[in-house]
Amino acid sequence: MADTYPVPITPTQTRIGWIGIGVMGGAMASRLISAGYSLSIYSRTPSKVASLLSLGANLVDSPADLAASSDVVFTMIGHPSDVKSVVLDTLIPSLSPNIVIIDHTSSHPALARQIYHAALEKYCYSVDAPVSGGDLGARNGQLAIFAGGDANVVQWLRPLFDILGKVNYMGSAGKGQSCKIANQIAVGGSLVGLSEGLVFAEKAGLVKDKFMAAVRGAAAGSMAMELFGKRMIERDFSPGAFTEYMVKDLGMGLDVEDEGEEVVVLPGAALWKQLFSGMVANGDGKLGLQGVITVIERINGMI
Repeated sequence: MADTYPVPITPTQTRIGWIGIGVMGGAMASRLISAGYSLSIYSRTPSKVASLLSLGANLVDSPADLAASSDVVFTMIGHPSDVKSVVLDTLIPSLSPNIVIIDHTSSHPALARQIYHAALEKYCYSVDAPVSGGDLGARNGQLAIFAGGDANVVQWLRPLFDILGKVNYMGSAGKGQSCKIANQIAVGGSLVGLSEGLVFAEKAGLVKDKFMAAVRGAAAGSMAMELFGKRMIERDFSPGAFTEYMVKDLGMGLDVEDEGEEVVVLPGAALWKQLFSGMVANGDGKLGLQGVITVIERINGMI
């Protein structure tokens, strides 16, 4: 790494490419522009890039054009199938040597390893770096970033990661994705528990704001409560991340796709997945994760 990437990352020297400008990706890309970096964007829906173009970003016509004009390419797209199509099958064949890919998508660890080895064959590097923290974390530069790949590459990328949040090096390729799946298992349980606590409080005649104020400093307090509790009470189900993506993430923890992959028995995660799947079945897959309270409310005949 020291020989391959001797030039430090700086706004004046490092060209950034970006694919994926949804709720999270758009906010993250705007932070890099605000920090002074030159940003090129490829989007399958060009109409979505207007706000970033107004900040000075450049729209390109294809992933190949993006690769040709970038030193570091970020991706933040939807599902593992999208990652395979856009990154593995389209972007990597277009790479010139020494480009680094950072995939922020929550995807499958095995796919992250495939991308890593495919990038190496092009004399490039990839880092799987899914994030947690929702839309607020993306806007405020307070994301938790779980990075897998070569440690020295992650260290070289730190000036970019520091704009977006706090990077945590988790180990070799795929380990960032494994950490994100474990994170989602824990978050899913916290949100289901918070939902049931609020439903019970309402049924018991408690004022929900007072209930939450009373317990947030006790053992029931959590980051999930801080991020989502008020939104649940106020019926604000706007997405920081889509519920359908939580179903995907939990599914990756529950499903064994690779031969030789260790089986982990996760009865709680299986239940969380069913409850979040209930939101999707009710037509609420594009709502935020805090909307899982509506599933508990339906079970209890409250809506």
